[in-house]
Amino acid sequence: MQGSLRGNAGPRYRHTADESAPYETITIDKLTPIIGAEISGIDLSQPLSNRQHDEVHRALAENLVIFFRDQHITPDQHLAFGRLFGDLHVHPAAPHEPGKPDLMIIHADKDSPRANGEGWHTDVSCDLEPPMGSILYIKTCPPKGGDTLFASMYAAYEALSDRMKTYLEGMTAIHDGEQVYRGLYKNFGVADKPQYPRAEHPVIRTHPVTGKKALYVNRGFTRALVGVPRDEGDGILRYLYEHMENPLFQCRFRWRENSIAFWDNRCVQHRAMWDYWPHTRSGNRVTVAGDKPY
Repeated sequence: MQGSLRGNAGPRYRHTADESAPYETITIDKLTPIIGAEISGIDLSQPLSNRQHDEVHRALAENLVIFFRDQHITPDQHLAFGRLFGDLHVHPAAPHEPGKPDLMIIHADKDSPRANGEGWHTDVSCDLEPPMGSILYIKTCPPKGGDTLFASMYAAYEALSDRMKTYLEGMTAIHDGEQVYRGLYKNFGVADKPQYPRAEHPVIRTHPVTGKKALYVNRGFTRALVGVPRDEGDGILRYLYEHMENPLFQCRFRWRENSIAFWDNRCVQHRAMWDYWPHTRSGNRVTVAGDKPY
């Protein structure tokens, strides 16, 4: 299956099977063979050529999460980069920069009761149309710590037994934002909404660009499997969560100031480490809208 990584922006990049073809405008340094790559040779503060567009799209499809170092971009440039991949998603709960609802604030310091993304999750999977991708720009880093872990849900799916794949095929799960978001951003002065998103999604998701299958349940938002007894569903979910968190499926990114991470929420889970208290970690996230999982 072929498709576009640009979402609503229209097709540009079509995934091909030849992942060995050389890149012409960027340099790729893989973190592991299955997930993660640092991209160099590109300045995101400047307009990207059509070829650069295509190669960044391809790098994301092939590596699932890509990283850029030493980038100096304005909030408007950050938003513009996100729009290259589609419409922007507005978070249902998180604080945002004044006048920019699609520019989320990511901040933790000595006075924070928590940090963003401490547990394994897929961003806002409780939405009916969950985000396609997230672009995080960190401008202030702790001297040590604050890494983010990313895990390939392709690899997690592929490592399941054939019996488990058959059991899960066609099954759906409930994803609910209520328990996650209510009161979560109180320290930022964000008032709770009357209700938060809730959705039913397939447990095994087909990626619209690569055609690959990925597990699509996560500790953060998934509450129950549909159509099986609660105790059975809880047991299966517990197994899947432990299975997904196998380090063999992961890469780990060490942040430096002015670094950017861009991950594909359709096939990646992540976890931010809050191991840097009382130091500060701060930046912004732009989130690209996605489609209903199938």
